Order: sequence, then C-alpha cells, then structure tokens
Amino acid sequence: MQFSRSLCLLAASSGLALSQTNSIVTDIAYWPLSTDDQFSFVLYEILALSNGGAAATGEVIRAALRIEAGNYESFYTEFRFLADSLHSTAASINATKVPESASETYFRAASYYRASVFFLVGNQTDPRLFDVWDLARADFDQALSLSAVRGERVTVKGPGFDIPVIFWKSPKAAKCKGLVPTILLGNGYDAPQEESYHQIGREVLDRGWNFVTYEGPGQPTVRREQSLGFIPNWWDVVTPVLDYLETRPEVDMKRVALGGISFGGILAPLAASREHRIAAVLAIDGVLSLQKVALDGLPPVAVQYFESRNQTAFDAYMNAARTSPETPTLFKWFIDQGLWSFNTKSPYDWFTRLGEIKLDGEILSSVTCPVFVGKGENDELVGGQEKEVAGLLGDRAYFYEFKTALGAGEHCQLGAEPQLAQVTMDWLGGIFEVIA
Repeated sequence: MQFSRSLCLLAASSGLALSQTNSIVTDIAYWPLSTDDQFSFVLYEILALSNGGAAATGEVIRAALRIEAGNYESFYTEFRFLADSLHSTAASINATKVPESASETYFRAASYYRASVFFLVGNQTDPRLFDVWDLARADFDQALSLSAVRGERVTVKGPGFDIPVIFWKSPKAAKCKGLVPTILLGNGYDAPQEESYHQIGREVLDRGWNFVTYEGPGQPTVRREQSLGFIPNWWDVVTPVLDYLETRPEVDMKRVALGGISFGGILAPLAASREHRIAAVLAIDGVLSLQKVALDGLPPVAVQYFESRNQTAFDAYMNAARTSPETPTLFKWFIDQGLWSFNTKSPYDWFTRLGEIKLDGEILSSVTCPVFVGKGENDELVGGQEKEVAGLLGDRAYFYEFKTALGAGEHCQLGAEPQLAQVTMDWLGGIFEVIA
C-alpha cells in the first residue's frame, strides 16, 4: 500500500464517483472500486498485485463488491475470509508434486492477510495487527520455500535496532558463481517488503540480478516487532545492509542500486547523501517533503494550530477528526497511519517528526551517483516536487514521466508495474554497463 496517494486524495478532496452509466471516462487513471475514495484506491492497489502473482482479479473484485464502503470491519472480514480460504486450499495441495500451485496460493493468502488489517491501525493495541500479520508472514515464507528462486530472510544489526532483510539470489549468479548487479529496494510509509517482490522483484531476477529488500524503523515489521517509529537518519538503516551485502560472494559491490518506493522516494536519496557505495538511486517517485504536502491539504485551522506550536489544540483537533463518523476515510486513515508508523499517540509529535524527514538542495548536493526520478502523469501528489528533486540534482538526475494514456500514470505506476520495471531496469542496465 502507498501512503503517499492518500495525501494526494486528501489535498485534492477527490471528486471521483461511481457511475451507473456506460459512458466512457477518459480523465481518470483507474475505475473506482468503491464509493469510498480511500477504499477504492486501496482495493486498486490490492488488485494491482495480480500483475506479480500476489492476488487474483476475480478474488479482489469479489471482495470489493461485498465490502461496505468506509466500514473497516467489513474490509477486514472480506479479506480475512479470502485469506483463510486460500490458506486452507494451499495447505491441502500436495506441495511435493505441485509446488508451483501451492506456492502461488500461499502468496495470495499472504497478501489478503496483510490487506485485511490495513485499516485497523487506528487502534494500535488491536491484537489482529500482530496476529494476522504473523499469519501473512508464515504463508509468504511457505510460498518462498516452494518457489524456484527462494528468498532468504536475514536479520542485519543496525545502531540500536534490527533490520529485516530478504535476499533473492540471482539465478544467473547461482549458475555462473560470479558477481552480478544487485537492486536494494525499500518501501515507504505503509507497504511491507514482501510486496516489493511482486511489484518489481521478479523482473529484477529475470534480468539476472540479485534482488534485496529491507525494512527500517516505522515500516511494518520493525514497527510491530521492535515498536520503533520512523527516523530521519535513514543512512543508519541502509549502511548496515550494504555492509552485509559486501559479505555476499554473488554481489558486485560496484553495481548496487538503491531504490525507494513512494515515501521511499525521500528515504533512498537521503541515505545516498551519506552512503556513497551506491551506484545509482531509483526515486519512485521523487519527493522533497511529505509534511509540506500535508500542510497544503490540511484545513486552515489545523495548519494554524501546528504552525503556532499549539500542541494541545492540534492534538485535540486531529484526534477529534480521526474519530468522527463525518470525517472522510482518507483523512482518518492518514492520521491513524501517521501515529502508528511513528509509534506515538500525539498527532503533533508525529507531524513534527514527519517534517524532519525531507530532502533539500544541501542534502541532494551530497548525492554523488545518478538518480532516476519518476513521476506518474496523473499523480499530483506532491504538486511538482518530482521536478524540483530533479532540478536540485541537476545533471545527476534522469527525470521520467509515466503516461496515463498507457495506464502508468498513477502513483508509483500502480497497475502498470511491468512498465515501471522496463523503464527503470533499462536505465539501470545502461548505468551498470558503463561501470562494467
């Protein structure tokens, strides 16, 4: 799931509505799947996982038809039903005879378990946030154990926290026992590293490169297992992972690229400003400050409370908004997810710390490698910040706009992941060729 798109919807006060006619619509990037804008987008995110084998179109659409718009428990119930049903199916398959079938089914069950708890973060002590997540991980790991390319889970020690990593060894490296390029990919505000495999990981492996994912403080696994929220010094997360990659005999350390998806479009360049072993950066998409985006979309009274440093009033306003039945789902979830991912009960604390995670000209001047800066044509999330990022990077940036007419204009090219992989991997291939 991509937190950033929710900010876009918040700022724009989305005007999409379900149509009861057969008229042709040409000015939206996808067809709404719910009368609730936020539910519609999250359902589309889950549907898009079908491109990478982590969902099935019919299964997701069936759930969408049954979910009551804006009802978190309804969302949970329908996806929990799908997850439990597919888990039972996977467990009944003779995995010795047909491991592919069992693996595919376990992957989809894991996705639906994760999806079921997506909107439950408003109650940080809800046991389902932890128990169901464990079910998702177990099914994902079972799928991995039955896959042709088996990801290896590793725990890397960071400064005061553990970093969960999954390493997929390139089939090419396995055959030739040589050094190959490696893509290290981090997600953003709410998406787990497991989804990255379905989003772009398979395409990376198809090119003969290693694929590695990780999570740091604030991201799903670290937040759950270590109760740690996001930190601004993201290089403290990436540097230990690079140290680990140096110990792997199949990794060509001269050809390691660091990618960041959604909010990761800030985190990856931020890490690269201090960590110079990186050959290239993928910022999908380019973002300077999510706090600025949010301030532009918040009601004026909330902005006034925050900018005047009135923590009591800001907390009261935001807490009232997130619990009011009149508040749009996207606004409620925006606040809930912020509190959850920063591990705080204070909206003021969360919003202040969010502002500490940012890019500017000084930080980007310390990034020495080439940077791919992506933008979806239909994604007005950051009001042109993608171009600002590219401008501050100068000739180190390669700016690319994905087109809505080709179905790739959404945030992070949602639903058009093969296009995202083709463009970014082709660009990286050119960078790696020069280094080789």
